[in-house]
Amino acid sequence: MLRRILFLLLALAAALTAGWYALQRDDIGYDRLELVYGKPDSRIATLENGLRVHYRDTGPRKAPVIVLVHGFSASLHTWDAWVSDLKRDYRVIALDLPGHGLSTCGDASEIGVDQFVATVDALTTKLGVDRFVLAGNSMGGRTAWSYALAHPQRLDGLVLVDASGWPPEEADKKSEPVVFRLLANPLARRLMKNLDSTMLVRSGLKDSFSDDAFVTEEMVNRYVALGRAPCHRDAIMTLSAARGKDAPATAAGLAAISVPTLILHGEEDNLVPVSAGRKFEAAITGSELVVYPATGHLPQEEVAARSVADLRDFLARRVFVEAEGAGAGATSPNGAAH
Repeated sequence: MLRRILFLLLALAAALTAGWYALQRDDIGYDRLELVYGKPDSRIATLENGLRVHYRDTGPRKAPVIVLVHGFSASLHTWDAWVSDLKRDYRVIALDLPGHGLSTCGDASEIGVDQFVATVDALTTKLGVDRFVLAGNSMGGRTAWSYALAHPQRLDGLVLVDASGWPPEEADKKSEPVVFRLLANPLARRLMKNLDSTMLVRSGLKDSFSDDAFVTEEMVNRYVALGRAPCHRDAIMTLSAARGKDAPATAAGLAAISVPTLILHGEEDNLVPVSAGRKFEAAITGSELVVYPATGHLPQEEVAARSVADLRDFLARRVFVEAEGAGAGATSPNGAAH
């Protein structure tokens, strides 16, 4: 009997090992990914530190500038609807952060918010942009408010879209999506790193929307494919291991932000709860909060028309305000015609 049980256990272990190997997936080269996921206006900038950063730069050259920063494991594609709308009146720069989209990693061990802040600063400087409005979603929102603290003199405005950074409360930890619970475990990360991630990506995306009908197979395939770019899986694992270890947002620290700030948040976000948006509003003097009912973690996609309209209204009222009686040709704070 014992011999039979041992045989069954060995057979099960062999089957699991074979299955694990069968699910291993190789990297996909940037050249192949660029053919599928590059945009007609895609550009690559090589920074002084050797990073190759993929970005879009569209809209009138002399218009006020808006820079868009995506979240964890995402890419500049998350801003497509906003870019299509805003580029009529603004110069819009959307970038892939290091280790995401079509951007390279450099040293994956260095990846994190500090590197992201430095990348935004280096790219905008390279493009000759002195001042801009910075908008970020989720981890990109954390990058945005961190940038506002580090480089306040360069910003005309700040937009936080379901931005992360506040320490999670116990109730939030219990409702955390399964993909993040797995990524929090060192052994699970090691086992999952090179596996086919389609199932987990689909699950994570469905957790990101209130209406999971937004999660298409094209979206899932894009996230999976871009996640297989060289070094991207190392970057995601490094970010996952560091989750919760970065300096958190605090009311005292954020009080230093004086630039006009708009906070947009989905009421049904179960990744970054709406309470975080309310904390940002309370901490940043003069900030404005818009909460979207029946909306999850990605308002720029789930309520694209409403959220970009709220952004336009904010920019017109608080940032690029026309001089009294000047009419449509008034100048913005960065000297560009608007």
